[in-house]
Amino acid sequence: MPRPLPLPFPDETEAPLVTELRFPTSGVTVSGVFELNEFAVLTSDNLDFLRLYIRVRGNLKEVERVLGVSYPTVRARFDTLLRAIGYEPEAADPQGAVLDQLERGELTPDEAARKLRR
Repeated sequence: MPRPLPLPFPDETEAPLVTELRFPTSGVTVSGVFELNEFAVLTSDNLDFLRLYIRVRGNLKEVERVLGVSYPTVRARFDTLLRAIGYEPEAADPQGAVLDQLERGELTPDEAARKLRR
C-alpha cells in the first residue's frame, strides 16, 4: 500500500529527488533523477488547505465558513500556502480590510467611511 511522502524530513532543507518511478499496471520501472514539483512537497496541512481552496473555487470567505475560523486566520493560512509553493503574498490592501470588516458587520457604514477617508 503506498504511503504519503515523509515530508518535511528532519534536518533537510532541500526538496528530495525521486530516483525511481514504478507503474504498477504495466510493471514498468523508470530509474533516474526526477525533481518533485512544489505541490508534491507540501505539508499535509497545506495540502488539505489547497484541496479545500480548490473545492470552493478560490473563495476565501467560503473557506472561512467551512473551517469555522476567522477571515484573518484563513488569509494567514493562504499566505503560508503561497510561501510554501514559492510565492510571496501581496501586501494586504488596507481599504480591502475595511470593506471586509464592513461586510462582516464589524463596522458600521459611517465607521468604514471614516477609515476609508484617512
